[in-house]
Amino acid sequence: MRKSINGLAVLVQEEMRLNLFDRNIFIFCGKRKRALKVLYYDMNGFCLWQKRLEKDKYAWPKDENVARNLTMEDLNLLLQGLDFTARHKNLKFTSIS
Repeated sequence: MRKSINGLAVLVQEEMRLNLFDRNIFIFCGKRKRALKVLYYDMNGFCLWQKRLEKDKYAWPKDENVARNLTMEDLNLLLQGLDFTARHKNLKFTSIS
């Protein structure tokens, strides 16, 4: 979590091969999963903000494809410190009582 705007922008462009100027946000999670950084381009410059949980850890997805395609609802749950992947459990009932 040492990188700032320029370092993260280079990561997005060179390693992820993505366009920084699209209307996307780029979320980076620390190794200990206690801090997130969000980078995005806003009309005339880059914005970077950080959120750190004092207790607990972020439920960062293990699958890279899931991490790349978060919805706004997923992002809101993530920023609240909630496990957004756990809400999609299918319930199977065998009887009605």
